[in-house]
Amino acid sequence: MYIVAIAWMYVALMMAVAEATNTNGTVLGAIVTFILYGLLPVALVVYLMRSPGRKRAIKAKEAQEAESLQPNTSSHAPAAAELDGVTPVREKS
Repeated sequence: MYIVAIAWMYVALMMAVAEATNTNGTVLGAIVTFILYGLLPVALVVYLMRSPGRKRAIKAKEAQEAESLQPNTSSHAPAAAELDGVTPVREKS
């Protein structure tokens, strides 16, 4: 996915260099060319292509939060070590 964006940025950079080094071109024109033909379109395409991944991450985070908010429905109380997030380890005798 990113190889196309990198390639297009290279093309836009070369267009800007050609504009800046042309006898009728200007550096300001090169900067505008790079922004309008390079940065803006690539930023838009990458943003749109990452949209499904962002939605998946948001749903996973919401599911994790909903799971953590569920009350403990088991019939026994949690052990004190489990409450602290520390699992007990037996020592060899």
